[in-house]
Amino acid sequence: MKPFRLSTTLAALVLVFTTTGCLFHTRTVETRLSTAKLQTATQQELIDRLNQDAGQIKTLNATVDIDSSVGDVKRGKNTSFKEIRGYILVRKPNMLRMIGLYPIVHNKAFDIVSDGEQFKLLVSASSKFYVGHNQVIEGSDNPLDTLRPQAIYDALLLQAVDPQNEIAVLENSSETFLDARTHKMTVQPNYVLDVVRKHDGGWKLARKVIFDRTNLVPHRQIVFDDNGNPVTDASYQFFKEYDGVQFPSFIDIKRPQEEYNIRLIMVKLAINQPIKDDQFALQQPPGFTLVNLDERNKNASNNTTPGAANPPQAADPKR
Repeated sequence: MKPFRLSTTLAALVLVFTTTGCLFHTRTVETRLSTAKLQTATQQELIDRLNQDAGQIKTLNATVDIDSSVGDVKRGKNTSFKEIRGYILVRKPNMLRMIGLYPIVHNKAFDIVSDGEQFKLLVSASSKFYVGHNQVIEGSDNPLDTLRPQAIYDALLLQAVDPQNEIAVLENSSETFLDARTHKMTVQPNYVLDVVRKHDGGWKLARKVIFDRTNLVPHRQIVFDDNGNPVTDASYQFFKEYDGVQFPSFIDIKRPQEEYNIRLIMVKLAINQPIKDDQFALQQPPGFTLVNLDERNKNASNNTTPGAANPPQAADPKR
């Protein structure tokens, strides 16, 4: 009798679920192919386009609105921060400074500067002054503590393909997006340049540059670390002409490993204007605690006890 009762029960459940639809609901998401007119290009033409765009910009002097959010997969929460006003200075080949101001009072929230190898970061909320190499990142409850200038620099300036140390391979791909006109999910072909860089241990994927097939403009870039993990995912929208150069007025920077997003909205932008050395000078303010990340990591790797090492000193700012 048990088999009969079990099969009868299953049949009844199936009948209830299929007739009432109160517990399960299947919805078909309509996806359509893009009807936009697509342009074509060869691998070399895309490389030339990328190199040309990269070569147009020598300096950036931007006033921006900064909108950011921090996620935490482990704790299942996402925190958004109010939009703040900021200033960004960039000078090739490797100089960057970025300042963020608190809303309303406009006091300095953070100030970060880098020469491409080392950085200095001032965080007002914690009264800390960080120094170290660009690649040194440690976990923190404060997202500003993990902010690194190289991520901003890489997102702002697309890099040309270095023929001595890099090769670029063309990939035909596609992307799915919500069409603003039809409000439907749309699939559209794109071009991807996979840039592979020479390392001591061989060749490794350095970045992917994704081109919009409607205008052949790079609208997204994914940067990878030496282990092939994506570290920066930047997208570019609303291109405008600034000083004769087309540049995005909206840049969305995702850092998946640190779980934060930074969105930069251009308020004012000057391209290829002179920027002096002293505009990249940043000193430790009185009352701020110096945190030398290189020294702290070295001590941790040597299993030293806290306070055993001599207190590190900040390097003199470059002039």
